Amino acid sequence: MTTEKLFEVNGVKLCAETFGDPSDPAVLLIHGGSASMLWWESAFCAKLAARGRYVIRYDQRDTGRSTTYPVGEPPYAMSDLAADAVGLLDALGIEKAHVVAQSMSGGTGLIIGVDHAPRVASLTFVSTSTGADDLPPPSGDLPQLSTPDFGDPAAVEEYVVRSMEAEAAGLFDEDAARALVRADMARTKNYEAAMTNHYAMTFDSPYGGGFGELTMPVLVVHGDQDPYFSVAHGEAIRDAVPGAKLVVLAGAGHGIPEPLWDEFVAALADHTASN
Repeated sequence: MTTEKLFEVNGVKLCAETFGDPSDPAVLLIHGGSASMLWWESAFCAKLAARGRYVIRYDQRDTGRSTTYPVGEPPYAMSDLAADAVGLLDALGIEKAHVVAQSMSGGTGLIIGVDHAPRVASLTFVSTSTGADDLPPPSGDLPQLSTPDFGDPAAVEEYVVRSMEAEAAGLFDEDAARALVRADMARTKNYEAAMTNHYAMTFDSPYGGGFGELTMPVLVVHGDQDPYFSVAHGEAIRDAVPGAKLVVLAGAGHGIPEPLWDEFVAALADHTASN
């Protein structure tokens, strides 16, 4: 495991950390909206690195220690976040990587896979969706949480922890969640911007097409208890990508909880072994 390091990429600073041997196949982890690199927990990254992968996690713009912007004024689009990911590979001297994109960053992964295909050995979509209008809406059982006062750290912490509990749909470790949120708040330049700006950016699409244009091996990983995107969303990605494979994790909500890391790591290791 390296220490965190800042890289100059596309005129911004991105903070990244690596695990494992640089000579092993690279796996670039991109978490979802508002999530810094910490949301790919270090123990998970170490498990994947132990399977012979060079694992990279990083803070996207407006998260963690990376460049941040005024609240509600992100001057970037999703395609810029995709270009940042490719630029980070350049900065690390990596020609091609296995890209793992979770939740909202499924859109970022799609842009990378379509518009920057030569840099992608494989793609994995985790807890995400095609965004098609005919797919099921989020569960009606999700709690309605009020936006916290960002001047009150305790209220912000409670809001994020309760949001994580709702996403987990059962497999939830409150102590671990609270520790993650506290660590994230402590190292993030502007937590209100982190919680706001990804949802205010321009959501553009690949200029080269859509899911049907992906040519690299594609794995879809989805929890059968996901309250935001039911399994139908994962099935839609599988069906839209020629040759894609779907792995459904029993008991998982939106994201992959620690009790299912071994199963997730095994699926990723298998998917990235032959590329």
